[in-house]
Amino acid sequence: MVAEPDSALLKHASQDVEAFSQIVAAYQTPVFNLCYRMLGDPQEAEDAAQETFWRAFQALHRYDHSRSFLTWLLSIAAHYCIDQLRKRRTPVESIQEWMDEILPGSSPNPETQYTQLEESQRIQQLLMRLEPHERAVLILRYWYEMSELEMAEMLSISTSAVKSRLHRARQKMALLWKEQQSRYTSKESAHEAPAY
Repeated sequence: MVAEPDSALLKHASQDVEAFSQIVAAYQTPVFNLCYRMLGDPQEAEDAAQETFWRAFQALHRYDHSRSFLTWLLSIAAHYCIDQLRKRRTPVESIQEWMDEILPGSSPNPETQYTQLEESQRIQQLLMRLEPHERAVLILRYWYEMSELEMAEMLSISTSAVKSRLHRARQKMALLWKEQQSRYTSKESAHEAPAY
């Protein structure tokens, strides 16, 4: 995780675009990554990240220094992305261990890395089929490792709502994953050469 900016920089950045650019440089990667996971398109994610920083700059004087700056910034990004997805009206059509198993890990093995890249792309496709609020909790939980309390604070909902959304999102992801697996299996068996 990125280190918290000091209060002097934040105070200066609220009045000076050049000083704020230091904050942008420090936080652009996590903000872009969240936007990309939410929106699924690099160009849209870039636009959303820029909009996030613009909104943060405008609201910096209201930032509560007792909160994590990254959490505050990602909250702005998540809300903006959810709004964008609502405008799109993306159609949507348990499993804790399954999520832990398929989500990003690190391995030096090139074959494993290639497989993980394929898995990551398939996961991104599945994420795009979830409702925006379900996608948000999965991304914050598994990619940013936030607690239910942090997510509740960030999304302005109760912890019980976070738990409920996580539960539904995991179930949907599992069903979508099984559906996708059966399609891949069907395609592979259709391409197998007949035995003579």
